[in-house]
Amino acid sequence: MSLKCGIVGLPNVGKSTLFNCVSSGKAQSANFPFCTIEPNLGSTNVPDKRLEVLADMCKPKSVVPATVDIVDIAGLVRGASKGEGLGNQFLANIRETDAILHVLRCFDDGNVVHVDGSVDPVRDKEVVDMELQIKDLETVEARLAKSTKQATTGGDKNAKKLVDLLLRYKAALEQGKSCRTVELANEEEAAMSHDLFLLTNKPVMYVCNVDDASAATGNKYVDAVKEAVRDENAEILVISAKTESEIAEMDSYEDRQMFLEEMGLNESGVVRLIQGAYHLLGLQTFFTAGADECRAWTIHKGDKAPKAAGVIHTDFERGFIRAEVIKYDDYVALGSESAARAAGKLATEGKEYVVQDGDIMHFLFNV
Repeated sequence: MSLKCGIVGLPNVGKSTLFNCVSSGKAQSANFPFCTIEPNLGSTNVPDKRLEVLADMCKPKSVVPATVDIVDIAGLVRGASKGEGLGNQFLANIRETDAILHVLRCFDDGNVVHVDGSVDPVRDKEVVDMELQIKDLETVEARLAKSTKQATTGGDKNAKKLVDLLLRYKAALEQGKSCRTVELANEEEAAMSHDLFLLTNKPVMYVCNVDDASAATGNKYVDAVKEAVRDENAEILVISAKTESEIAEMDSYEDRQMFLEEMGLNESGVVRLIQGAYHLLGLQTFFTAGADECRAWTIHKGDKAPKAAGVIHTDFERGFIRAEVIKYDDYVALGSESAARAAGKLATEGKEYVVQDGDIMHFLFNV
C-alpha cells in the first residue's frame, strides 16, 4: 500500500530540514525562496515497538516494518493558484498526496529570511489555505456546471446528489473554509467526494516548527495556531526541525535518548510526526510473524479480513477462505503461535471479520 504525505508551507519555514530528518532522502536546504523546486521523495519506516517485540520472540530471517512516503514540495507563495512562483507545479504535487503536513514557522531568527518579512504562522497558514481554496473553487464550479446540466436535462439521480454536495462545498469555499469542514452524510457522499480530488479535502496536520527552547513547551506562536485551527478537523504537532536534525546526526541510541531527556522530551518529534501521519491517514497495522519473516502490514481502519489479505497478495483476497487471528497481547503473553493455539487464543475468522490494530494473522486461500 503506497501512501504519501506531502510536506507543504511557505518558503523558508523548515520543510526541507524536516524532510531530511524524517526520510532517507537528502533535500537541499538553504536560506532563500524556492530552494526546493522539484519535489523530493523519501520513504520512512513507521516506528512500532510491537514489531521489535515479535522479532525478538521469533528470531526471523528478516524484519519488515510498515512505511510511509514523505514528499517535500516546493514552497508556495501568494498567487500560486494563478501560477505565481511555482504555483501550478506545487498544486499538482499536492493533488498526488494522501495527506498534508503543513509546516508553519513558529520561531524568531533574524538570520532566516521570511518571504513576507515577519513571523506570523496564522497569516502563513491563511495564505496557503486561500490558494488551495481558490483552486478548489475553480474545480467545484467547473464540475457543478457539468453536473447541473446532467441533473436537469438527463434526470440523472446520481448527478443530482453530486450537485447537492458540490453546492455545499461551494458555500464553504466562498466563506473561506476548507472542504474538509463539510460533513458528509453517508458512504455514497464520501465516495463522490473522493472522486473530486479536492486539495482542501485532504486530512492535514499543522507542524509548528519552533526554536530549541520551545520544543517541549510550545510558545506564543503555537498558541495562536491552536486557536486558529480549533474548529478544523486537523491535528497539531510541535517540533524543532533544528533539534531533530541534530538528533539525526547522532549514531548512538543512548546519546539520542539522553539528548531528548535534556530537552524535556520523551521521544523525538520525527517519531511523533511519522506516527501522527499514519494516524492522520486513518491507518492501522496487522502483523505476520514466523521464523522466516516478521512484518508489519498497513491497512485502513475498518478493513475486513479479505481486504487485509489482499495487501499481502491479490490472490489471497481473490481466493480468501478464512483467517487465523491471534491478538498481539495473547501472542506475547503465551510466547508463540502454537502456545496460543493450545490455549484457545487462536480464532478462525471469515470474510466479515473487521481486522483490529495489532492482530497477528495467517490467511488460508484457494485460487
